[in-house]
Amino acid sequence: MMLGDQDLLPDHLKENKGHNRYFMLPLLLGLVGLFYQYGKGRNGRQGFWIVMLLFFMTGLAIVIYLNQTPIQPRERDYAYAGSFYAFTIWIGLGVLALVELARKIGAGGTVSAAGATALCLLAVPCVMAQQNWDDHDRSGCTVTRDIAYNYLNSCEENAVIFTNGDNDTFPLWYVQEVEGCRTDVRVCNLSYLQTDWYCDQMKRKAYESDPLPISFSHDQYTGDRDVVYIIDRNSDAIDLRAAIEFIKSDNPITKTLPNYHGRINFLPGRRLTLPVDRAKVVDKEVVSPADSDKIAPSIDFRLNKNYILKNELMVLDMLASSDWERPMYYAVTVGEENYVGLTEYFQLEGLTYRLVPIRTHKEAMEVGRVDTERMYENVMHKFRWGFYNRKDIYYDENKIRMATNLRNNLTRLATALLSEARAEKGSDPDKDNADNSGKKNFPRAGMAKDSTLNKDKVDKAMEVLDKIAKELPGDIIPHNYFSLQMAEDYYAGGRMEQGDDLIRAYAKSVMQEVEYYVSLTPEKLYACKGDLRRDAYIFSVIMDKCENAGREELFEELAEEYKTVYSFANDRLSQLPM
Repeated sequence: MMLGDQDLLPDHLKENKGHNRYFMLPLLLGLVGLFYQYGKGRNGRQGFWIVMLLFFMTGLAIVIYLNQTPIQPRERDYAYAGSFYAFTIWIGLGVLALVELARKIGAGGTVSAAGATALCLLAVPCVMAQQNWDDHDRSGCTVTRDIAYNYLNSCEENAVIFTNGDNDTFPLWYVQEVEGCRTDVRVCNLSYLQTDWYCDQMKRKAYESDPLPISFSHDQYTGDRDVVYIIDRNSDAIDLRAAIEFIKSDNPITKTLPNYHGRINFLPGRRLTLPVDRAKVVDKEVVSPADSDKIAPSIDFRLNKNYILKNELMVLDMLASSDWERPMYYAVTVGEENYVGLTEYFQLEGLTYRLVPIRTHKEAMEVGRVDTERMYENVMHKFRWGFYNRKDIYYDENKIRMATNLRNNLTRLATALLSEARAEKGSDPDKDNADNSGKKNFPRAGMAKDSTLNKDKVDKAMEVLDKIAKELPGDIIPHNYFSLQMAEDYYAGGRMEQGDDLIRAYAKSVMQEVEYYVSLTPEKLYACKGDLRRDAYIFSVIMDKCENAGREELFEELAEEYKTVYSFANDRLSQLPM
């Protein structure tokens, strides 16, 4: 009634272990108990208002008091657990109400009572246990541990990895503390780095990890340097080391501004530069030897904010102080707002972006470039696998989102390998964007048949795609728009059947979504009209991929469905108010 015909749901939702059906029985039994208690005279009404007060104060009252924003990083139902307990009291009283009713209409009081009790047990707790078990059972699910292991093994020895949230920090601490994994890597949480006590921790040795290269003293980062304002008074780029010294200084000249009578911590420009010692970068193998000719003379970046917080100041300090002695990484799950303008110098090496002195052209960027040699080694030989391809495990939306992120990054590796295979044919790497950013710059089909290409890299790209297909299968981790790049890469490597299979699977999913949307009432469809338009567009992109790859039979096979999608979408959308 609320969400339309559930038989028309796409398979990836219909068959999801979290798609549970209680047939409203817990609710109905609780409502029976609620009215039963209220109808039990004066004492019943007194008890009813006590339970109702508990229900309201631990549920709706908390909602009103907290005024919680609609979108939260996780379910916050634990805040309202007290109201659930109150409602279970009414469920229990609902059983009592049915027992009394059974005694009144049944031949034998005890037998009738026992039958009513057994029926309630079967109808509510047993149904809930049966429905909930497969999506609440965590036995055998090692996703969190294994992905944490893969994060750490995306880093070079004695590295620093910047994380931001709980989900990309605590699991890494667990595998280091409990399992002794990669204790040479220092996990640095950017959220905590805004506090004095955490900066103190980062300046101490932990496990096998040396202290972080923070040049600020405790007194310097305590108190009034929590925020440093950007006052753009200098059009020239400022040397990063000089900028750090300017902020560290207590000289009154560095804390005062014309027409401002207070003390202020500021940086007199937003354009920063850090000269690069090329010989040291090569000696420390910051970049692969094959990429040494791409090393920039300096890292030039811009702070596109009006202020920087203490955690960002500490990151800039570490960059200025480390002198490439210590590899610095960002977890791929850290948001771009935490990159302090350094995005153009990122290099994907697995589940991390490494900060390197190679600039990736903006027009070619997703996020950074790809070091195919290091990432291939990490993904194929160092990562743990087997934690995302089990049908007996429930993968909730957070695990699915992480799996999708992982699939996208691995696809970037395959795409970059194919780009290198073409670049080594002898074409101009600048024109071909052979900086490994992952941009699609190669013939869309049949690269494997071109004998002038680097066959080893084409083969490696196909190995990566096969690894994705095996470890992140589409029937467990649903494909999305970005999976189409996998199909393109399969076509480019001459693996036409695998590309066709992926296209078919995704086209089927899109078609099912369209059929579900168009079945909704106009009121419900209005809320989903953006999704319907998106799916219609995606189907047109799928058709383009088939045509570009020369897959005529598949194109014809999907053509009728394509017409149906557009017909469905246009007919229903035309009925909606503008």
